Parts: sequence; C-alpha cells; structure tokens
Amino acid sequence: LYTVGDEARKDIDATLARVAKIGYRTVELAGYHGQSVQKLRSTADKYGLKFTSIHVGAAGRPGEPGLDQDLPRLAADLHALGVTDVVLPMFPVPERFGAQRPGENFLGFIQRVTAGLTRDDWQRTADLLNDRGGKLRAEGLRLGYHNHNPEFAPLGNTTGMELLLSATSPDDVSFEMDVGWVAAAGVDPVALLKRHGRRFQLMHVKDIKPGTKSNFSLQQDPTEVGSGKLPWPSLLPAAFNAGVRKFYVEQEPPFSIDRFEAIGRSLAFLKAFEGTEVVKL
Repeated sequence: LYTVGDEARKDIDATLARVAKIGYRTVELAGYHGQSVQKLRSTADKYGLKFTSIHVGAAGRPGEPGLDQDLPRLAADLHALGVTDVVLPMFPVPERFGAQRPGENFLGFIQRVTAGLTRDDWQRTADLLNDRGGKLRAEGLRLGYHNHNPEFAPLGNTTGMELLLSATSPDDVSFEMDVGWVAAAGVDPVALLKRHGRRFQLMHVKDIKPGTKSNFSLQQDPTEVGSGKLPWPSLLPAAFNAGVRKFYVEQEPPFSIDRFEAIGRSLAFLKAFEGTEVVKL
C-alpha cells in the first residue's frame, strides 16, 4: 500500500475499493496509514482483501506501530488485522548522525548516513532483528528485513546485506527481497536468491528502467513491472524455488501515470504468466 502514497491516509475506503477492483486480493501495509486497526480490518473485509504483511519501523510514532513498543500489544493488533509477517523497512539510523541538517532533505540525510555505516552498525541492526524476531515469534508472528540498495555497498570483503544474513537467526528472522533495489545496486537478484537459499520468504515485485545507474545511495529510475530491466521469466521461478511465497507489487515515485493505473499495469503483466511454465515451477 506504500505505492499509493497518501491516498490510503486520505480515504482508506476509496483506496481499498480501487485496489480490489484492479484485481489484488492480498495487501501489505506500510504502518497503519493513519487509520485504526478496526477501520483497516473492516474496510479490507468490505472489499474482500487480506492484510498479510506490514512494515513496522524500529521506532514507533504517534498512532503508528514500532518495534520499540509493547510487542504483545502490537501482536494483538496485528493478529486482529490478519497479518502474519512484520517487516523492518530499513536499518535504524545510528544516533551519531543526528537529525536532518538545515537545508538537507530526507534523501540527502539518508545518503549521508549510508555513506558512514560501519560493520558495527549492521551488527546492531542484526542484534535488533534477532531480539525482536524471537519475541515476535513467541507471539505467532514472523519478523523480516526489507532491503534498499545501501545494504550492498562494499565493507571490506563483505557488505551490510551479507552481514545481516550471516548474523541473524534463520529461525527468528526472514528477509523481504526488494528486487528493484537489488538491481539498482548492480546485483543480480537471481544469483542472490540462489546463494542464500530460503532466507528470502517475501518479495517486493518492482521494476526499474534500463537506464538506472548502479549505486548504493537510494537512487533508481522506477517503472511498472514488466516495462523495465528485471528478468521476470527467470526471476519469478527462482524466487519461488528459493522459498518466497509472498509477493507484493511495489513501485517507487516518481510516477509518469496515475499510481492506481501503474499498479494495474503491473498486475496485468504478472497475470500474463498464469498457466505458463514460470508459474508452474
């Protein structure tokens, strides 16, 4: 639901009605979108939608969940929504970086942070995931981590992503591969899936334009699924064979067309695989 931006916060009823009409049946939340748990669930039920995953930050904000909150209470809310997967959408920003500086926009702030991340920073993120993952598993939920592209920046002979994968417990922590950000880092998502077996159990189905220059600083040229550079005929079966069972269409701004039209085009492309060997694998 991140893809539709502020529309969910402005009018959750109209937003979910349009999502359902396009043909989606399962939805991943990006927080509560300014809604109560009861409103979210009743609206989803109204349109035959299921919430199966949610992005929850390391720190909560007013009216929004966080992994620093009362986890049993958070779990109760998520069970009421029908959610089974909780995903940390990004690494916590270490305190030493402070807040945004005067004249520094959010992208500039994050780029400054990512340029200075160390092995110890990634280890602290892994420790957070292990701790919260074990506690959420006791509550009947699975915790995962969602990548962008700074995770793939070289750190000596390794990367932040490799450190997270090696330092987290497979029993308590899964991963949600955002294939668009993987590709924006210049990394082959199929090879990454094959290298790490069943650690990846969720996926953001996202495409980027061929002109996207490889980088580790949160930059990409987004486009609808199927109109970019991702190799879907090989990527989809590789993801399924690696253990991915939850696939969520997501697209980054800026959009060249209406956001709902964009997710409609992406779904139409993916439906073209129905009945093919890609789906049967």
